[in-house]
Amino acid sequence: MTTAVNLAVIYYSSTGTGTAIANEIAIAAEEAGAVVRVRKVAELAPQVAIDSNLAWAAHHAATADVPAPTEDDLSWADAIIYGSPTRFGNVASQLKQHLDTLSSLWQTGALADKVYSGFTSTATLHGGHESTLLALYNTFHHFGGVIVPPGYTSPVKFVDGNPYGTSHHAVAGSEPGDIGDDTRNAARHQAERVVGIARALKQGSAKRAV
Repeated sequence: MTTAVNLAVIYYSSTGTGTAIANEIAIAAEEAGAVVRVRKVAELAPQVAIDSNLAWAAHHAATADVPAPTEDDLSWADAIIYGSPTRFGNVASQLKQHLDTLSSLWQTGALADKVYSGFTSTATLHGGHESTLLALYNTFHHFGGVIVPPGYTSPVKFVDGNPYGTSHHAVAGSEPGDIGDDTRNAARHQAERVVGIARALKQGSAKRAV
């Protein structure tokens, strides 16, 4: 019997690139046999700032029904894939705020021994893809998590070029959320790899418990 893996995809996206990647990851993970919850962290920016950008305002309205992550989502998950756009080479404040609220779970050890991975996007070609993911992964070390990067474990990663996680260059003038096949393939591979390793760890834990 195949062991079911519970995967939470938790992300922030202002104009839709992160949402597109999160949805691609969710689809691939479900096809790989995972049970998936997609969660978008709460928006912190004031409405006047959101309304100043048409794409941001449209995406904010379009994703208003996507639930925010709860402690139950994190406790339930065997694996969590986090996503954030880069903000000056770092994690967006919206996602960081979510991470900063997890002390109670961390203190009980509830975030340890889970599989973690991440994805990002930037508006410039070398605008912090890798540094954003590395900054995100610092948190997972504190959780005691098992970090699963895609590495170069598939030919699609030599196209995507980022061993730390899926990353997308949102070219100026492109439609928000139009991530292209290269990013979709990278996202799908990352999802499959995370689910596969999480399943192996869960099966191993079940055998030790017998």
